[in-house]
Amino acid sequence: MMTMCSAFRLVVQYRRSWINSQIISASMSKWSNLLEAAMKWVTRANVKVDRVACPWLIRTFVDRDAEFLFVPVGEVEAVARKSGAIPYDVAGVELGHHGEECSFDAIVKKYNVKDEAIGRVALIVRGADTPRRDLTPESPGLEAIAEGFKRLAAADGYDDHETMRRERHVYDALYLYCGGDPKKLRRD
Repeated sequence: MMTMCSAFRLVVQYRRSWINSQIISASMSKWSNLLEAAMKWVTRANVKVDRVACPWLIRTFVDRDAEFLFVPVGEVEAVARKSGAIPYDVAGVELGHHGEECSFDAIVKKYNVKDEAIGRVALIVRGADTPRRDLTPESPGLEAIAEGFKRLAAADGYDDHETMRRERHVYDALYLYCGGDPKKLRRD
Protein backbone atom coordinates (compact mmCIF):
# COMPACT_ATOMS: atom_id res chain seq x y z
CA MET A 1 0.00 0.00 0.00
CA MET A 2 1.22 3.45 -0.92
CA THR A 3 1.70 5.89 1.89
CA MET A 4 0.96 9.58 1.63
CA CYS A 5 4.68 10.25 1.62
CA SER A 6 5.28 7.84 -1.25
CA ALA A 7 2.46 9.34 -3.27
CA PHE A 8 3.83 12.82 -2.67
CA ARG A 9 7.30 11.69 -3.85
CA LEU A 10 5.79 10.24 -7.02
CA VAL A 11 3.96 13.50 -7.74
CA VAL A 12 7.17 15.49 -7.14
CA GLN A 13 9.16 13.12 -9.37
CA TYR A 14 6.55 13.33 -12.11
CA ARG A 15 6.45 17.13 -11.86
CA ARG A 16 10.27 17.38 -12.00
CA SER A 17 10.32 15.04 -14.95
CA TRP A 18 7.68 17.10 -16.74
CA ILE A 19 9.49 20.40 -15.99
CA ASN A 20 12.81 18.96 -17.19
CA SER A 21 11.20 17.75 -20.39
CA GLN A 22 9.78 21.25 -20.98
CA ILE A 23 13.20 22.84 -20.38
CA ILE A 24 14.90 20.37 -22.70
CA SER A 25 12.21 20.91 -25.32
CA ALA A 26 12.59 24.71 -25.12
CA SER A 27 16.39 24.44 -25.28
CA MET A 28 16.23 22.13 -28.28
CA SER A 29 13.85 24.54 -29.97
CA LYS A 30 16.26 27.45 -29.42
CA TRP A 31 19.20 25.41 -30.75
CA SER A 32 17.12 24.28 -33.69
CA ASN A 33 16.26 27.90 -34.52
CA LEU A 34 19.93 28.85 -34.29
CA LEU A 35 20.92 25.97 -36.55
CA GLU A 36 18.22 26.86 -39.04
CA ALA A 37 19.09 30.56 -39.15
CA ALA A 38 20.28 31.71 -42.54
CA MET A 39 23.99 32.15 -42.98
CA LYS A 40 25.09 35.72 -43.62
CA TRP A 41 27.92 36.52 -46.06
CA VAL A 42 29.78 39.72 -46.89
CA THR A 43 32.00 40.71 -49.79
CA ARG A 44 33.05 43.64 -51.94
CA ALA A 45 30.43 45.61 -53.85
CA ASN A 46 30.26 45.79 -57.67
CA VAL A 47 30.10 42.04 -58.23
CA LYS A 48 31.47 40.23 -61.23
CA VAL A 49 32.40 36.54 -61.73
CA ASP A 50 33.37 35.04 -58.34
CA ARG A 51 31.14 37.33 -56.26
CA VAL A 52 28.09 36.14 -58.24
CA ALA A 53 29.14 32.50 -58.69
CA CYS A 54 29.74 32.09 -54.93
CA PRO A 55 26.24 33.20 -53.84
CA TRP A 56 24.77 30.90 -56.50
CA LEU A 57 26.87 28.01 -55.13
CA ILE A 58 25.98 28.82 -51.52
CA ARG A 59 22.24 29.16 -52.13
CA THR A 60 22.16 26.03 -54.28
CA PHE A 61 24.38 23.67 -52.26
CA VAL A 62 25.06 25.14 -48.79
CA ASP A 63 22.23 27.34 -47.48
CA ARG A 64 19.16 28.08 -49.58
CA ASP A 65 18.25 31.07 -47.38
CA ALA A 66 21.71 32.65 -47.16
CA GLU A 67 21.86 36.46 -46.96
CA PHE A 68 24.48 38.53 -48.79
CA LEU A 69 25.91 41.94 -47.97
CA PHE A 70 27.87 43.96 -50.53
CA VAL A 71 29.99 46.76 -49.12
CA PRO A 72 33.00 48.87 -50.11
CA VAL A 73 36.20 46.82 -49.94
CA GLY A 74 37.52 48.77 -46.96
CA GLU A 75 34.42 47.95 -44.89
CA VAL A 76 34.23 44.17 -45.39
CA GLU A 77 36.24 43.27 -42.28
CA ALA A 78 34.33 45.66 -39.98
CA VAL A 79 30.94 44.55 -41.32
CA ALA A 80 31.95 40.89 -40.89
CA ARG A 81 32.94 41.51 -37.27
CA LYS A 82 29.86 43.58 -36.45
CA SER A 83 27.26 41.39 -38.19
CA GLY A 84 28.86 37.95 -37.83
CA ALA A 85 28.80 37.59 -41.62
CA ILE A 86 31.27 35.28 -43.34
CA PRO A 87 33.65 37.26 -45.56
CA TYR A 88 34.46 35.88 -49.01
CA ASP A 89 36.35 36.96 -52.12
CA VAL A 90 38.42 39.50 -50.19
CA ALA A 91 42.19 39.47 -49.73
CA GLY A 92 43.38 37.68 -46.61
CA VAL A 93 40.23 35.70 -45.78
CA GLU A 94 39.80 31.94 -45.64
CA LEU A 95 37.22 31.96 -48.45
CA GLY A 96 39.25 34.07 -50.84
CA HIS A 97 41.80 33.49 -53.58
CA HIS A 98 44.68 31.16 -52.66
CA GLY A 99 47.36 30.40 -55.22
CA GLU A 100 45.65 29.79 -58.55
CA GLU A 101 42.29 29.03 -56.93
CA CYS A 102 39.46 31.50 -56.44
CA SER A 103 36.79 31.91 -53.75
CA PHE A 104 34.44 29.49 -55.50
CA ASP A 105 37.08 26.75 -55.06
CA ALA A 106 37.51 27.66 -51.38
CA ILE A 107 33.77 27.40 -50.69
CA VAL A 108 33.50 24.07 -52.53
CA LYS A 109 36.28 22.69 -50.31
CA LYS A 110 35.18 24.25 -47.00
CA TYR A 111 31.57 23.08 -47.36
CA ASN A 112 32.51 19.75 -48.92
CA VAL A 113 30.36 20.16 -52.03
CA LYS A 114 30.69 16.77 -53.73
CA ASP A 115 29.29 17.09 -57.22
CA GLU A 116 31.19 16.33 -60.43
CA ALA A 117 29.42 19.10 -62.33
CA ILE A 118 30.41 21.61 -59.63
CA GLY A 119 34.03 20.54 -60.14
CA ARG A 120 33.69 21.45 -63.83
CA VAL A 121 31.89 24.73 -63.02
CA ALA A 122 34.71 25.55 -60.57
CA LEU A 123 37.29 25.26 -63.36
CA ILE A 124 35.27 27.57 -65.62
CA VAL A 125 34.78 30.12 -62.82
CA ARG A 126 38.46 29.95 -61.86
CA GLY A 127 39.48 30.60 -65.46
CA ALA A 128 37.04 33.52 -65.74
CA ASP A 129 38.02 35.08 -62.40
CA THR A 130 41.80 34.71 -62.46
CA PRO A 131 44.47 35.51 -65.05
CA ARG A 132 44.08 31.90 -66.33
CA ARG A 133 41.46 32.72 -68.99
CA ASP A 134 42.76 29.74 -71.01
CA LEU A 135 41.96 27.24 -68.25
CA THR A 136 38.78 26.14 -70.04
CA PRO A 137 37.28 27.09 -73.42
CA GLU A 138 34.21 28.44 -71.56
CA SER A 139 36.09 30.74 -69.15
CA PRO A 140 36.52 33.74 -71.49
CA GLY A 141 32.82 33.55 -72.38
CA LEU A 142 31.78 33.53 -68.71
CA GLU A 143 34.06 36.50 -68.02
CA ALA A 144 32.50 38.38 -70.97
CA ILE A 145 28.96 37.61 -69.77
CA ALA A 146 29.83 38.74 -66.22
CA GLU A 147 31.36 41.97 -67.55
CA GLY A 148 28.22 42.54 -69.61
CA PHE A 149 26.01 42.15 -66.53
CA LYS A 150 28.28 44.52 -64.59
CA ARG A 151 27.88 47.12 -67.35
CA LEU A 152 24.10 46.59 -67.42
CA ALA A 153 23.95 47.24 -63.69
CA ALA A 154 25.92 50.45 -64.10
CA ALA A 155 23.81 51.61 -67.07
CA ASP A 156 20.43 50.72 -65.51
CA GLY A 157 21.36 51.65 -61.95
CA TYR A 158 20.51 48.40 -60.20
CA ASP A 159 22.37 46.89 -57.25
CA ASP A 160 24.43 43.75 -56.68
CA HIS A 161 21.42 41.79 -55.42
CA GLU A 162 19.66 42.41 -58.72
CA THR A 163 22.78 41.37 -60.63
CA MET A 164 22.81 38.12 -58.63
CA ARG A 165 19.13 37.57 -59.37
CA ARG A 166 19.62 38.16 -63.09
CA GLU A 167 22.74 35.98 -63.37
CA ARG A 168 21.36 33.08 -61.37
CA HIS A 169 20.01 31.40 -64.49
CA VAL A 170 23.39 31.73 -66.21
CA TYR A 171 24.91 29.60 -63.42
CA ASP A 172 21.96 27.20 -63.43
CA ALA A 173 22.50 26.71 -67.17
CA LEU A 174 26.28 26.38 -66.77
CA TYR A 175 25.77 23.75 -64.05
CA LEU A 176 23.46 21.74 -66.34
CA TYR A 177 25.88 22.19 -69.27
CA CYS A 178 28.54 20.63 -67.02
CA GLY A 179 26.33 17.58 -66.42
CA GLY A 180 24.60 18.71 -63.22
CA ASP A 181 21.40 17.27 -61.82
CA PRO A 182 18.43 19.61 -62.52
CA LYS A 183 16.75 18.36 -59.31
CA LYS A 184 19.46 20.10 -57.27
CA LEU A 185 18.59 23.54 -58.65
CA ARG A 186 16.40 25.98 -56.75
CA ARG A 187 12.84 26.26 -57.99
CA ASP A 188 11.90 29.55 -56.32
